Amino acid sequence: MNILFIHQNYPGQFRHLAPALLQRGDDVRALSCRFDKPVEIDGVKVHPYRIRGGLPEGGHPWAREFETRLLRAQSCAQEALRLRQAGYVPDLIIGHYGWGETQFLKHIWPEARMGLYCELHYDPDHESNRAERSETEELSFRLKMRVRNVNGLLHQDLMDAGLCPTRFQLSSYPPEWRERITLQHDGIDTGLSRPDPDVRFSLPSGRALTRADEVITYVSRSLEPMRGFDVFMEALPDLLRARPNAEIVVVGREDVSYGAHPPGGGSWKTYLLGKIASRLAPGDLDRVHFLGNIPHDQFRAFLQVSRVHIYLTRPFVVSWGLMEAMATGCAIVASDVTPVREVIPSGEMAELIKFPDPNALVEAVSELAENETRRHAMGQAARAHIVDHYDLKSICLPAQIAWVDGLAALPPRAPGP
Repeated sequence: MNILFIHQNYPGQFRHLAPALLQRGDDVRALSCRFDKPVEIDGVKVHPYRIRGGLPEGGHPWAREFETRLLRAQSCAQEALRLRQAGYVPDLIIGHYGWGETQFLKHIWPEARMGLYCELHYDPDHESNRAERSETEELSFRLKMRVRNVNGLLHQDLMDAGLCPTRFQLSSYPPEWRERITLQHDGIDTGLSRPDPDVRFSLPSGRALTRADEVITYVSRSLEPMRGFDVFMEALPDLLRARPNAEIVVVGREDVSYGAHPPGGGSWKTYLLGKIASRLAPGDLDRVHFLGNIPHDQFRAFLQVSRVHIYLTRPFVVSWGLMEAMATGCAIVASDVTPVREVIPSGEMAELIKFPDPNALVEAVSELAENETRRHAMGQAARAHIVDHYDLKSICLPAQIAWVDGLAALPPRAPGP
């Protein structure tokens, strides 16, 4: 089959599926705006598309997000049209619709089946959107969510089949979507994410940390409140005081992936360090190491050296990093929220704490750091759960390939006018 993947940051969620389909003999290509020239990633030919044009000045602020998606859709469609004119015809189009790129592709190849990665629907009543708001703020929020869903609604009649990684995410979609969506996680490579008692993790200073050191780890793609970074930083002075020999290692970018920037702009890290500065003793920050983003092989070592790993999040999409930490056998302290409980269904696998509660975080981390027997048992249980339910090679990847074959067997839905 000819299979075309679409992702603005390819490979994204398709980093295992696309090369697996290529290896079995399918012709696999991708379209992405991540690159400025053609490249191959794991053998997959990636055709770049350039975002053309720009957004007009002024206009309603709620419309900006959709206009950006529309710009991506139009730019992606222009490159797709060039591929069609060169004779390329995909049997399947598989993409993440969240950035809008897939919106016009069925109009270029109407006979292709379209499979969409369904990450989250903007349901104002979903747990991911609950917050204390005034009546005026609540109305404004609901209207804004309605506008944010325009991109999704334009894809509703295009999707022949969908793929969603967790029940929590699937629950955000209305019934007319869910009946076409398969629940299947992307998978964790438990052969790579695994314990290593001999690991050495080097800090930028050149110091190497080992399992003999008390290392407390925290990671988030972006250091921001959605992932509990504000709670972590509020707890930091007390955590440093409670654990005087601990090295605290933080991985994540100083930007915002979800939500707003801090008051006055800048990064949440800088803002929150300012808020806790008066509670820090001289030399405290010498034991706190902010590493930014690190390559994935270093990230694996970062988890392997961890004595206690902190995973905080508000109710939202659960991170790959949490599940990789479980596969690595980390002793984890995590937010007791619905998406986390889905992948950590038992207290034997992690210490789940009330969120947001900085004091509970300090207490749980300190108790776990003192209890080697419990850490070992917890890490074993967490890894066993990931191996049994989310292993990439034995469970998730075969199921994703079966989903692709099921998509190919469907009659294509005709795009709307």
